[in-house]
Amino acid sequence: MLEKNIQTKIIKKLELQGYFVIKLISTNKNGIADIIALKDGKVIFIEVKQPNGVLSELQKLRIKQLQDLGFECKVWIDYECDFMLKN
Repeated sequence: MLEKNIQTKIIKKLELQGYFVIKLISTNKNGIADIIALKDGKVIFIEVKQPNGVLSELQKLRIKQLQDLGFECKVWIDYECDFMLKN
């Protein structure tokens, strides 16, 4: 399944759970997550990968920067699968 199809599935499921979901297309920060989900004052940054996907070094850096700021970051291959890819 293409990443864009996985993203669509994740977005729909999050919205059904009441999240306000933003799909990031172009930002001033390369390597930033694909999706931002907002609900009840909580912000989750979500990077979407195919099952065999690999995080780039820049994506790893952005995740660390966001986590250091106190934000939750997830890497998902499917809505049901929450994991961090190995380095």
